[in-house]
Amino acid sequence: MSETVTRPRVEAKPQTERPKVFKVLLLNDDYTPREFVVSILRAVFRMSTDQANGVMLAAHQRGLCVVAVYTREIAETKATRATDMAQREGYPLLFTIEPED
Repeated sequence: MSETVTRPRVEAKPQTERPKVFKVLLLNDDYTPREFVVSILRAVFRMSTDQANGVMLAAHQRGLCVVAVYTREIAETKATRATDMAQREGYPLLFTIEPED
């Protein structure tokens, strides 16, 4: 009779990596009214009035501000939607995205 040695089966688990994230940036301009910027931040990014005011003031003082961080698709969608809303009203307000390091 022969001895059979059985080894436990080891299954390789696939390594899943987190999706890359992107920052949505608000660029300040000298023409768009502050109240309008706050309304866009509230509508598109679902911020409270206090949060939106803080982001708007930070962008005003520094020239740009990080609004939020999302996966690429969501960041692109929100930045485009916010910029389009401003352009429809005739304002040069601009939202862009860049990869987070």
